[in-house]
Amino acid sequence: MKQVFGAMALGALVLAGAPAAALAGPAQQAPSIGNFEPKVGQPGKDVVWVPTPESLVQLMLDIAEVTADDYVIDLGSGDGRTVIAAAKRGARAHGIEYNGDMVKLARAAAEREGVADRATFEEADLFERLDELKKADVITMFLLTSLNLKLRPTLLELEPGTRIVSNTFRMADWEPDVEQRVDEECESWCEALLWIVPARIEGTWQMGDGRLTFRQQFQRVSGILGTQVLTDIRLRGRDISFLIDGVRYTGRVEGDTMAGTREDGSSWTARRAGGS
Repeated sequence: MKQVFGAMALGALVLAGAPAAALAGPAQQAPSIGNFEPKVGQPGKDVVWVPTPESLVQLMLDIAEVTADDYVIDLGSGDGRTVIAAAKRGARAHGIEYNGDMVKLARAAAEREGVADRATFEEADLFERLDELKKADVITMFLLTSLNLKLRPTLLELEPGTRIVSNTFRMADWEPDVEQRVDEECESWCEALLWIVPARIEGTWQMGDGRLTFRQQFQRVSGILGTQVLTDIRLRGRDISFLIDGVRYTGRVEGDTMAGTREDGSSWTARRAGGS
């Protein structure tokens, strides 16, 4: 994606000045259109373009569990390969790309692959299209860590359960929920990282006659009910699970209420203190 930060794309990013031949690996070169032919290592403002191998594109979609029910947004869609791959799984997919020539290339590729009805592209600066992210079930990206961190506040405000998958670059102390690598047909930028936007549960809740208090750092949570410490707490989007005195509680967070069942089948409910 060539924008205010350079030619960045899922499937296309290395630091400016890095030797492209050493970084590209066996990734397939994008086809040309008209007089424009993208080249591995073509310069952008701050970075050069390197396409992601198909094996990593597929792994990223796999760990995000992309299905036909999803709307996928690719930040920096480059030649469109990730958008097209998602569309081939039946998803609706949209790419945001600053480089107009790459947008034309991607649209032509979508037509050629028979998925133009589900794979769309726009020429835009992604930082001017952040409201669009609210519509996404899955967001894919291949951006520098510094750009991921610039996006992070917006990403954390998205609907809990939104899946965010990145090629290689991380989000500092927001650790990924899933990390996987591909070794075949990939020599550089071969790691897929998945984050699931967590529900915000920090604070005090009323659970029966007890006070349930959570401390939260992203999806990592600690908690206490009265004097009993909760153990094995798992927060995945809106879904929560924990142990109290060895008993498993599972439930779902919906705004100021969380509710579910204990392992014996009985129900439990907690309401945020001060909530409705």
